[in-house]
Amino acid sequence: MTDLESSNNLVQRYQAVHSEMDDLAKQHQHPVTLLAVSKKHSAEAIAQIHQQGQTCFAENYVQEGVDKVNALSDLNIEWHFIGPIQSNKTRPVAEHFDWVQTLDREKIAQRLNEQRPEHLAPLNVLIQVNISAQDSKSGIALNAVSNLATFIASQPKLVLRGLMCIPAPLDDAQLKEEFIAMHQAFTQLKSEYQTVDTLSMGMSGDCALAIECGSNMVRIGTAIFGQRN
Repeated sequence: MTDLESSNNLVQRYQAVHSEMDDLAKQHQHPVTLLAVSKKHSAEAIAQIHQQGQTCFAENYVQEGVDKVNALSDLNIEWHFIGPIQSNKTRPVAEHFDWVQTLDREKIAQRLNEQRPEHLAPLNVLIQVNISAQDSKSGIALNAVSNLATFIASQPKLVLRGLMCIPAPLDDAQLKEEFIAMHQAFTQLKSEYQTVDTLSMGMSGDCALAIECGSNMVRIGTAIFGQRN
């Protein structure tokens, strides 16, 4: 495949996904933000999608993400970190990203707050909920959200924006139950904090069901960028 064919395919995939998200948002009568998950894909591919009007991108790995933030610093991109955060990696995340979607510990929240540079706007954060109670996944239980939210709200350089989840691979009936539980928790949190407005829920395989259940941000990678090398 030539570079031109590859570029055309990328744009066509992005346009198809964007159109589908628009249709789902209209069908369920609430706005949906498309987050393009660009991990393991090139800065050039990100720039091409950005030319189509996409401004929100997500990275899973700290150093790879920081390299792309720096390489594309001339573009108006809102960068989301959606990978697990280790204590020794909080500084580059705090210094380079606009959002962190995977906050699940007070210790990490405190470090991000302390390490957020003064010249940057406060860091937008989502609490990651381990909605399927998987031992292998990060995130907290729903009944722990309130305490962590209280702590985050006390940190001046963090802004609590909502909740995020990565459910287990389940059948649609079970998945819908978990998505509904997430939406209920999000609605409760929204009633308690004026800054809360984001429920990041749904990926390439389950975004339609997530939006039906109230998600207003979906994280799409493969359907846009194709298979990773």
